[in-house]
Amino acid sequence: MGYSGQCQCGAIRYQLSGEPGTVALCHCIDCRRSSGAPVMAWAEFPEASLKLLQGEPKTINSSGTAMRSFCGVCGTGLFYRNAGILPGLVEVQLATLDAADTLAPTMHIQTAEQLPWMERVHQLPAFERFPEM
Repeated sequence: MGYSGQCQCGAIRYQLSGEPGTVALCHCIDCRRSSGAPVMAWAEFPEASLKLLQGEPKTINSSGTAMRSFCGVCGTGLFYRNAGILPGLVEVQLATLDAADTLAPTMHIQTAEQLPWMERVHQLPAFERFPEM
């Protein structure tokens, strides 16, 4: 099977072949800061399975051997590579997949850095749309 995805503005499109090794929710501070979210969903693929179809992402060194790629036009985060701990692999931000609902996380990682209130978010009231004020 394969997957495709893009950044928010469509300047970058990509394709992935095969299936991910892991699909995880990461709680590390680097992921939180780069996404502006309390947790980041990733799907891990062999680097060779990633093919850029359109555009060229910008890449920064976010910490040590960690390289984060994003769209230089809209800022959407796309890929994470870390040759030190994940050689030959690329992590793809799950929400950028065209069919993000087809892959579900199977684990939480980096929970040592998890925000304490994340343990209780499932207890919060939920609304299908914005609540009436």
